[in-house]
Amino acid sequence: MFEYYPSEKPGKFCSECVESESWRTPLDIDGEKNPRWNGGKATVACDECDATVERYPHQITGEATFCGPDCQYAWLSEQFTGEGHPNWEGGTVGPYGKGWNAVRAAALERDGHECVVCGTTAEELGRNPDVHHVVPVRAFVEMPVLAERDAHTLDNVVSLCPPCHRRAEFGCISRAELRWRAAQFDGVGECSRSGPISIDSGPTIST
Repeated sequence: MFEYYPSEKPGKFCSECVESESWRTPLDIDGEKNPRWNGGKATVACDECDATVERYPHQITGEATFCGPDCQYAWLSEQFTGEGHPNWEGGTVGPYGKGWNAVRAAALERDGHECVVCGTTAEELGRNPDVHHVVPVRAFVEMPVLAERDAHTLDNVVSLCPPCHRRAEFGCISRAELRWRAAQFDGVGECSRSGPISIDSGPTIST
């Protein structure tokens, strides 16, 4: 005889016999035997690289399926850029505001996509030269009657390679000289002076 608590288990067993009874054997509920079985893994293609992957149905309920984190990050980077971004408000007007992109393109065209000081070309740089404001944007912003966009005029910008741009920023090339050099181009990328540009030629009036 022994004491026991009532339960829903079939039969009544003492502590010595309970370990061997069949009701203690775990149920076989793997795969199709599981009451929640819904078909197993499905074969799908990665939405980024088209690689074949296997996923359970609950893993492919989203907008896209990926073979790994790298593809997921690449897809997100593409989809959430520009108009795809939830905070999209129509795009940028350039780092200096309205009018900058247009005057930058016009300056590069006028200067033949080369530095007006040393003549380094876009091909030699591997990219377009920088476009430099002769009178800096901050000077316009600080004046009550002017705004950022007032700095974006063709006579106030010149194309410079990075080294010459640094020299101009530190005042090693005067504003008058920068304007004079830009004026040597005829507006279609051709310099009106004969021979190569020399960084020592032209006026050097300080402003």
